[in-house]
Amino acid sequence: MTNEAINYLKENEDRLLAKLNEFLAIPSVSTDSIHKPDVAKAATFVADYLNEIGFSEVEVQETKGHPLVYGAWNGAGADAPTVLFYGHYDVQPADPLELWKSEPFKPEVRDGRLYARGASDDKGQVFMHLAVFEALMKTDGKLPINVKVCIEGEEEIGSENLYEILNDKKQQFAADFCVISDSGMVANDQPTILYGLKGFTGLEFTLHGPDNDLHSGVYGGAVRNPAIAMAHLLASMKDQNEVVQVDGFYDDVEPLSTEERQLINEVPGEDYTSLGIPETVSEQGYTAMEHTMARPTLEINGMFSGYQGEGTKTIIPSSATAKLTCRLVPGQDPEKIQNLLVDHLKRHVPAGVTLEIKREPLSAKAYKVDPNNPLIEQAATSYKQGFGKDVVYVRMGGSIPVVEWIDSLFQIPVVLLGFGTPGDRLHSPNESFPLENFTKGMETLVYYYKQVKKA
Repeated sequence: MTNEAINYLKENEDRLLAKLNEFLAIPSVSTDSIHKPDVAKAATFVADYLNEIGFSEVEVQETKGHPLVYGAWNGAGADAPTVLFYGHYDVQPADPLELWKSEPFKPEVRDGRLYARGASDDKGQVFMHLAVFEALMKTDGKLPINVKVCIEGEEEIGSENLYEILNDKKQQFAADFCVISDSGMVANDQPTILYGLKGFTGLEFTLHGPDNDLHSGVYGGAVRNPAIAMAHLLASMKDQNEVVQVDGFYDDVEPLSTEERQLINEVPGEDYTSLGIPETVSEQGYTAMEHTMARPTLEINGMFSGYQGEGTKTIIPSSATAKLTCRLVPGQDPEKIQNLLVDHLKRHVPAGVTLEIKREPLSAKAYKVDPNNPLIEQAATSYKQGFGKDVVYVRMGGSIPVVEWIDSLFQIPVVLLGFGTPGDRLHSPNESFPLENFTKGMETLVYYYKQVKKA
């Protein structure tokens, strides 16, 4: 019956692509209030499709912001596993519009890629699952396992209301495992198991000096320059070997095992020099890929002070500001790390300036699932059946807070089945998705949902 579902997808390819294009044409930009009706329209599209597929329960759940779509099909019986499929239908703004080669909300196929905002992140990947559910229902008359669906409209604005909903409705969303397709592969046509994500925390701080900018000739040498004080303070936080100097920063870091280092080193290497840099830098004792995937980082994301215009303005600026974030690994607690950063800044702030700190309210713990978990092994087998290649195993340097929330609230494995590629241009003009990955990705999902029935 597996082949019947795959044949159904092939026979209905044009119709399904047209339906996806209808979905992509909705400008569901969650961050812009002008598009609030469009966001609601996208939620209705998802709910209508779930009803068409034959889900027994479908709800558009209102939130304090944009709606969440819930669906359930429990016809596989109590002995079959239940999967929670999570995705999001909201998208990033399309700006700057002048850099798009085609209109962002008028999907267009060029050179084997479908161009539109949301084609990869995440409407395209969400639609793949829905189309597979349709194919299975149409050919088998049922789904091989019980399915719950959680598709939200606020992921691109930090999933502002999702945690509260999941926490308040634990029973409704309860499942044996979760599947998310909101990620990608390390290279074109290279199936990739993403088994870990980094956590996140950060802060912004300002050093205040005089109550107004001062003439540097009159006051230089007597008044502390906040920009120079900032440079000293930032330099105290990390040395030239990329080792963070904040006391206690590494205390709870889970060691990187020999087995994991081997998995990481089997991943095709990225050509970092294509980024216009002369060479890579990484934490002493670790490769660039090991550091990115599996070691914590501290980065300056922005800093500003003083005159920014053309030419020279000879002043001592009244203040200097920097924004910092940390990507965290298993074992590290975001709140604890944030407190360590604050303590370090307070201990090392130079004389002559005062310190103001704004903590980043959004944080998340790191997530990692055992690569030998049967659900992961089955995903690897399904990828090979769909793409004809063995998978590589990676941990990502980025953060997806919902993964950690689902892990902590439901204590279930989260399987990250991503089908995007490095060339998809997420969040940028000319976002696209390779049509070949739609085909191979949906075949992979058919194999996976059929296979986990045996788990």
